Amino acid sequence: MSPTSTPFSAELRAASKEAHQGAESQRYVSALVAGDLDRDAYAALVMQHHVIYEALEGAAEAMRHDPLAGPFVDDALTRLPALAADLEFLLGPGWRRRIEPTPATVAYAARLAALRAGAPERFIAHHYTRYLGDLSGGLHIGRSLARHYGLTGDAGAAFYRFDRIPSPKVYKDAYRARLDDLPLGEAGRAALRAEVLVAYRHNTEVLAALSHLAPATDAEASA
Repeated sequence: MSPTSTPFSAELRAASKEAHQGAESQRYVSALVAGDLDRDAYAALVMQHHVIYEALEGAAEAMRHDPLAGPFVDDALTRLPALAADLEFLLGPGWRRRIEPTPATVAYAARLAALRAGAPERFIAHHYTRYLGDLSGGLHIGRSLARHYGLTGDAGAAFYRFDRIPSPKVYKDAYRARLDDLPLGEAGRAALRAEVLVAYRHNTEVLAALSHLAPATDAEASA
């Protein structure tokens, strides 16, 4: 990268800005952070996350020793144990039998599972979209959940707590530096940018599929 060129991480952020805003503006997300859902409606999202992260972290294990993608695989990010703890708190010991993935979640998980076949740029795109989101807006959501639903990192909202990452900002800065240093040509960068948008599309579709759990807006109620 020349001194005057745009860092690749900044390119990714700019390219996905609109898609990011689209995901954040989903009605389910607005209701969740406002405290307008009940615990069952919140648990529905935790179920989807478990299916998604089971696929993503399976792909991460397959990519652990890949020269391009391997440096991004970090056990400090692993979310499955936290999601299992959250589901056991919310649904009880038989939580696995109660998981109901939406068709959007099944499609997302299938896309992630396919990454095991060897697509490091695509894997990095999904890894970046999920985990940097968890360490950014996800932390805000976790605080909202604790405030509105009486949950803690030990009971129902462990997914949003990263005990092995004391400074999310420092971690994200180092992560972006790894993105900037990726030995990719323009074709590889273009493929990674395109897959980030695919990741956001899947994420948005998962959230949209949960919209029926959120209260109707004033406009919808009066229609």
